[in-house]
Amino acid sequence: MTEKKWITENWWGSEFNYLEDIRKEFDIPKRVIFHDSTLRDGEQTPGVVFRKEARIEIAKILDSLGIDRIEAGMPKVSEEDFKAIKEITKLGLKAKIMLFCRAMKEDIDKADEAGADGIILEVPSGYPRIINQFPKWSFDDVKKRAIDGVRYAKNKGLYVVFFPYDTTRAKIDFLEELYTEVVEKANPDSVAIVDTIGCALPQTMYWLVKKVKSWIDLPVEVHTHNDFGMATSTTLAGVEAGAEVVHGCLTGLGERTGNASLEQVAIGLKTLLGVEVNIDFKGLVKACKRVSELSKVPIPINKPVIGDVAYAREIGLGAKLFNKAPTTIFPLNPGFLNRHPKIVLGKKSGKESVIIKLDELGLKVDENLLPQLIDEVKTFGINKGTYLTNDEFQLLVKKMTN
Repeated sequence: MTEKKWITENWWGSEFNYLEDIRKEFDIPKRVIFHDSTLRDGEQTPGVVFRKEARIEIAKILDSLGIDRIEAGMPKVSEEDFKAIKEITKLGLKAKIMLFCRAMKEDIDKADEAGADGIILEVPSGYPRIINQFPKWSFDDVKKRAIDGVRYAKNKGLYVVFFPYDTTRAKIDFLEELYTEVVEKANPDSVAIVDTIGCALPQTMYWLVKKVKSWIDLPVEVHTHNDFGMATSTTLAGVEAGAEVVHGCLTGLGERTGNASLEQVAIGLKTLLGVEVNIDFKGLVKACKRVSELSKVPIPINKPVIGDVAYAREIGLGAKLFNKAPTTIFPLNPGFLNRHPKIVLGKKSGKESVIIKLDELGLKVDENLLPQLIDEVKTFGINKGTYLTNDEFQLLVKKMTN
């Protein structure tokens, strides 16, 4: 059995994650590269618009977190985006700046003009995409466009990620031909497996990464969507199979139901798989909240890692362990994310919770009045339909003690 990586002062996961029976088929890389797509796929969230200054601010935030690659947008979308991208490439960020391009010379020329380090070069590979979205294209047309596009970009000195989107709905024989011929004839730097509509099971992504790695000898990247709520788990499964690069967006922005939430992927890699991750975990929550403000997409209160009640508890059971042994109650010590566990009071609260909240707020109540205060808290929470704010609780205490 592996060293006890499932227990540290910052988390207490499942020992079963590290059993030999679970790990024996894993091929986890020593280092995983983070590719953030907030400024491209994230902006494709319906209703989201990042203006120039917001794009630049988000790029700086991503760089400060330690993100390896920033997908700064599509250079052909608008002149404003192009100008923002050019400014981002001149910021001197540590992260590599990548741009998203169709397999078209004009897209690639624009990316080169913007000063990008590399590009994500897309062609369709999913069977429904080719027969319905591009009915005039043959499978040979797809391969030729991919090969020509990769060659053209490589000749310009760009790092090229070959991105055959809708990979998880491709015909397997065609997919093998597509990857092997593009790699053999055009020499991209890496290839992506793209679960465009989020329909692959984690086990499917694991199998597909293994399969692609058996066909070619290049780094494999995984790009997933969350239509069935599996984007994070599917991405982690890709890493278990040997994928070296993970794609995602902060807060899980992205088309339809979003991409993999990069903050969840980072936490999962670090705490569940034991991968060394060079991400500033203490800055993650603040960064996500700022992206939420700029995108105008609110974060659900129970969103993993970053939601307001992710490290809160209304039930009194175990409340005494909040500060003494927080990983008994939570999978992570909230301090690992620069957060604090919090007691909230309402219908489900008991004596322990009320006493902790009184101490937290520096309030004193006679022991004999506690049962009445608990009843008042429960009644207030029921009538309000949610938990009390600290101000509301303080008013209850004031009324009772005056």
